[in-house]
Amino acid sequence: MSPPIVTRRSAQQAKIQTRAMASKSKGAAGATAATAAGVIGGGGGSSAGGGSGGISAADPRKANKPSAALLEAKRRARNMLKNQSNVMQECVTDIFQNAVDCKGAVRKPTALIYDESMSQHCCLWDKEHYECPERFTRVLERCRELNLAERCLELPSRSATKEEILRLHTEEHFERLKQTSGIRDDERMEDLSSRYDSIYIHPSTFELSLLATGSTIELVDHLIAGKAQNGMAIIRPPGHHAMKAEFNGYCFFNNVALAAQHALDVHKLQRILIIDYDVHHGQGTQRFFYNDPRVVYFSIHRFEHGSFWPHLQESDYHAIGSGAGRGYNFNVPLNAIGMTNGDYLAIFQQLLLPVALEFQPELIIVSAGYDAALGCPEGEMEVTPACYPHLLNPLLRLADSRVAVVLEGGYCLDSLAEGAALTLRSLLGDPCPRLVEVLPLPRPELTQALLSCIAVHRTHWRCLQLQRTYDSKELLDQEKAQTDLHKLLRLWIGGPPPVDRYPTRDTAIPLPPEKLARNAARLQVLRTETKLSLPAVRVCYSYDAQMLLHCNLDDPGHPEQPSRVQHIHKMHEEYGLLARMKQLAPRAATTDEVCLAHTRSHVNSVRRLMGRDPEELHRVAAGYNSVYLHPRTFDCATLAAGAVLQAVDSVLRGESRHGICNVRPPGHHAEQDQPHGFCIFNNVAIAAQYAIRDFGLERVLIVDWDVHHGNGTQHIFEANPKVLYISLHRYEHGAFFPKGPDGNYDVVGKGAGRGFNVNIPWNKKGMGDLEYALAFQQLIMPIAYEFNPQLVLVSAGFDAAIGDPLGGCKVTPEGYGLLTHWLSALAGGRIVVCLEGGYNVNSISYAMTMCTKTLLGDPVPTPQLGAVALQKPPTVAHQSCVESLQSCLEIQRSHWRSLEFVGRRLPAGDCVGENNNEDFLTASLRQLNISNDDAPGAAGGAAGDRNACGDERPSGSKPKVKALEQNEMFAVYPLKTCPHLSLLRPEEAPQSAIDSGAACSVCGSTGENWVCLGCRLVGCGRYMGGHMELHSAEAQHPLAMSQADLSVWCYACSSYVDHPRLYAYLNPLHVDKFQEPMAWTHGCPRREDGCYPLGADGRDDDEDLAGSSGLCLRLERNN
Repeated sequence: MSPPIVTRRSAQQAKIQTRAMASKSKGAAGATAATAAGVIGGGGGSSAGGGSGGISAADPRKANKPSAALLEAKRRARNMLKNQSNVMQECVTDIFQNAVDCKGAVRKPTALIYDESMSQHCCLWDKEHYECPERFTRVLERCRELNLAERCLELPSRSATKEEILRLHTEEHFERLKQTSGIRDDERMEDLSSRYDSIYIHPSTFELSLLATGSTIELVDHLIAGKAQNGMAIIRPPGHHAMKAEFNGYCFFNNVALAAQHALDVHKLQRILIIDYDVHHGQGTQRFFYNDPRVVYFSIHRFEHGSFWPHLQESDYHAIGSGAGRGYNFNVPLNAIGMTNGDYLAIFQQLLLPVALEFQPELIIVSAGYDAALGCPEGEMEVTPACYPHLLNPLLRLADSRVAVVLEGGYCLDSLAEGAALTLRSLLGDPCPRLVEVLPLPRPELTQALLSCIAVHRTHWRCLQLQRTYDSKELLDQEKAQTDLHKLLRLWIGGPPPVDRYPTRDTAIPLPPEKLARNAARLQVLRTETKLSLPAVRVCYSYDAQMLLHCNLDDPGHPEQPSRVQHIHKMHEEYGLLARMKQLAPRAATTDEVCLAHTRSHVNSVRRLMGRDPEELHRVAAGYNSVYLHPRTFDCATLAAGAVLQAVDSVLRGESRHGICNVRPPGHHAEQDQPHGFCIFNNVAIAAQYAIRDFGLERVLIVDWDVHHGNGTQHIFEANPKVLYISLHRYEHGAFFPKGPDGNYDVVGKGAGRGFNVNIPWNKKGMGDLEYALAFQQLIMPIAYEFNPQLVLVSAGFDAAIGDPLGGCKVTPEGYGLLTHWLSALAGGRIVVCLEGGYNVNSISYAMTMCTKTLLGDPVPTPQLGAVALQKPPTVAHQSCVESLQSCLEIQRSHWRSLEFVGRRLPAGDCVGENNNEDFLTASLRQLNISNDDAPGAAGGAAGDRNACGDERPSGSKPKVKALEQNEMFAVYPLKTCPHLSLLRPEEAPQSAIDSGAACSVCGSTGENWVCLGCRLVGCGRYMGGHMELHSAEAQHPLAMSQADLSVWCYACSSYVDHPRLYAYLNPLHVDKFQEPMAWTHGCPRREDGCYPLGADGRDDDEDLAGSSGLCLRLERNN
């Protein structure tokens, strides 16, 4: 067992206890000795103790020897500490250790890997093919134009080994492509390519596919080894459609999946996040990791209810993973074209980033397809190139900055080149460019898909609990009232019927000429107006030692003391940060400048305090709330305000990118007409008004994360729509300083400023990194992006930091670094961080230092949001956090349309059941187009039936049942019996055919309907209108069969059921659907009356069931 870790506090407590024990023991021993001496003396002995046998008190040998009582007390104390360490569940570590460890950490290079030979891969028989060499060359050209490539660490490319490929792909797959290497027979290669969906094969394809995969693995190796901070692989052919044994969608080997598996196997990583924002679903990557909880696969793709390629049901939102991987697969299906920046940002903020924070990945790999970019003829979306850095930026501080971006698709050369280059620019640490166009709001189609995705995952992720829920009974009650309840809808349209041969020529379908011209003109305007020039100075720094003069003459131990800024300054020096920043010359704010936020009488009253004696100052201060005054208070307060104005000048004039203001006295409590709460003048409010007056700004964002509500700032701007004030603070239902109702969530501003005041009140102490991160991503950042500020001012109080004596919260220094990084994506990076409160000098020093390092581009440790806390039940603080955020969202959604969908309530419980991944089996088997017994390659077919190399059918067209064994298809495991079967009366089952096309009896839907086995009522499934589920609950008829795939679902058991007793109901539906009787597939003999025992497979419960099978496959004709 490792020795116990002793903190200063525990050591001090042990010392106090030891002394107390020693004192107690000495007192007892002394009393005993005195009593004994008295008895002896009373017996006639000498009172002076001068007998020859006595021990002299002056004996030097005994004077320094500890008494037995002291030794015993120390022994007990040691045993007590030992016992305490034995029951410790977690090691006690330094709360600032992460900040200490990154003291010498500076930004590592961004890696870039590519190979010029990748331009050789092309389609020899279709010169207009979208997947052309120019995709590769144009990206490199734009990166060089912007001088990005020369700023990177260029890695040598390498080919993947066969062993690396076989980690995921079959040997037959590998050899099939290898056999094409160097073959110049175009006719033969075109014929082979036609057997696969969207594939062409070039003589160099095999070597270049190995090179693309090997380069991706090489990039990942460098990131994990710490040789680079992040990196980008500009490669082709792409990879995310490539499956275990099949080429597909321009892809041969799955570059990203193979690199992830390499990281799992070789580097023993346990948590990898794959983000795929290519407009086509990466079904290959999904299938490789569908059962693996070590990999979260998150895909955003055009779906249009299956009518968009690759036309797979597994691309819908209900595919959440299976087995141990259940809940780790995310699909956000886009069911309309024209999705914009607002839609993609909403996906990241409301779903991806909260999940990423909770998952705590050790590595992030981005499958970066740019076919959702404006102008791409395949995606037909409208994401602007400058938006891609905004999507990437919040990820760059996760996974200890180990982020690998790997090129996938993108077929508009202009938007592809610009989007990829700006992505690399973001990896290099440059601020996100401002979005030129007004941010469009999320579309209704996105709202539906995003909420459905959250609904099916919310039981698996604590971070997805913000939406309130409803049950089926409430849905029934509220149906007529048309309340704002989100209903899960699934509509399957699908694609064209499967074919034996795929087209190889003229596959490019260009956009209409007028649309091409509009897109080209718009892209040119965006490129011209997107400002990419940057100041050479990253951070300017405002500080003046004169601000130390302001102090409390009556209480030297007052929390707001000069050592606060002194310690911050000293730590910046120790971390080597001062030399890397531009030191701003101090100046005092003028009276006119201070009066931008304060009344002139207030300024004059503070000025008149100069030179007053301490007693008079004390009397004046007593008239204010929590304020002390000093003869130099006016000088220090104007210096603090002037220091912030200096930083604003430097940033807005383009001399510096960001600003750090280490100032005091703080300011955010100061009202227009009086000081308040340690604050004299409101530094940040003055700076905001100054930016509006002198620089003509129209939109300034103030984010106040001080643990106390910034009442002064709120009151100054509550009617001003040019300033958006957002405050996160401890509130305690109005009982926490500054007390009163002004800090509650329902205070949103007045008059023209209504909606521009956002309060996020914490009603419990103990809020930490997780709670602050959730508030930022699901509330603050969406509002901030919609507001589109021109300047961001941070009232950076650090009294919510762990260890603060007043705040009682637990935000870590690295947590503040993360929040700073997220805010730096706004306003083109123009952000000024200004010190407010914070009263543990260690906490504030580390916290401000992490903010500064973040703005300097240094790596800051990722806050451990999910590693320990999320393995325990939710804390009271977290539950209170969720309640506060829900209240805030409900109020603010009426003012900010980016939050409009957040207030929708979701269905309670596990929403994935009757239409989970099991449907993929039925959907795939419907494409088999075979009869029950004569199906080639069906279960029981010879293993040697596989066609020769190059002749195997693609799984996308006519998959084989054998694919089940290769994890390329999915099987459903129904219950073999069900207690609710006893409700059925097979002898009363309909003898004539049941209409397989009957509409829902309530809403008339024909999309996905079920037939009640209790009364034959037809109702739609829960992903349409949910009327069958409602009928089941009302009528107590739990069993229903699907018109689509003839499966039977029990609502009471929440499972599929397969039993002979169901045949009497299924057969009439089968006759209507396929014009022939349903085959008997059960092991027991068929009975005319249909009344089988309720045991598994129609046997009695006590029969031997050892030979029964647990897997039911139903094969259907293709209809």
